[in-house]
Amino acid sequence: MLTTADPISARLGGVVPEIEAAILEPVIADIEALKASRNAVVLAHNNMTPDIFHGVADLRGDSLQLARLAAETSADVIVMAGVHFMAETAKILSPDKRVLIPDARAGCSLAESITPDDIALLRQRYPGAPVVTYVNTSAAIKAASDITCTSSNAVAVVESLDADRVIFPPDQYLAAWVAQQTDKQINVWEGACEVHERFTGEQLVELRERTPGLQIIAHPECPQDVLAEADYVGSTSGMSNWIETEK
Repeated sequence: MLTTADPISARLGGVVPEIEAAILEPVIADIEALKASRNAVVLAHNNMTPDIFHGVADLRGDSLQLARLAAETSADVIVMAGVHFMAETAKILSPDKRVLIPDARAGCSLAESITPDDIALLRQRYPGAPVVTYVNTSAAIKAASDITCTSSNAVAVVESLDADRVIFPPDQYLAAWVAQQTDKQINVWEGACEVHERFTGEQLVELRERTPGLQIIAHPECPQDVLAEADYVGSTSGMSNWIETEK
């Protein structure tokens, strides 16, 4: 993978149209100079646009991975090109670094679907049940929970708990996917990512009909009918590894 040590033209080549790259190069050069003067590192989530992901980012990946990588750097400033909860996670792991987000309004429908008061109500409804919260949540939700998990270790975390019932907010689809792989009772919160909900199993069936031999991968945040049609279901890193294996 190219890095910000490579020429800007090389980073953008084949990623954005040449005319767009020509416009972006001086802007990216200014950003590089500012990064150097502030001893800053730019983190770009996998869902960022190509100009940021390839042209500007020093570190790329999913939200928790980025926070971990940033904590290992000597940077004084972390710039999180992602949504608000990702910047919070970076700050949790790098309390002595200054964490900036380009747009504080960059929200997440999943993270915003639940509040600490909702967690309190769930605890009242299911006394004694531990709260296992997906990492794609705000710092306030993490603080109100017993343990946090990622999509890749969710099943293992649930299985590790000495409890027959587990409260698993906020993603209803990830919770349902976990429930299929454990004998524990999983109590679901009806939150969801609006982007993952855009896909349907019917769409995938149509795609297969139009493209024989097509292989489909899906994140467990997708609805159940999508997961049923997928050849592989897994976390962001899991999907990346699967693609590398299938090459």
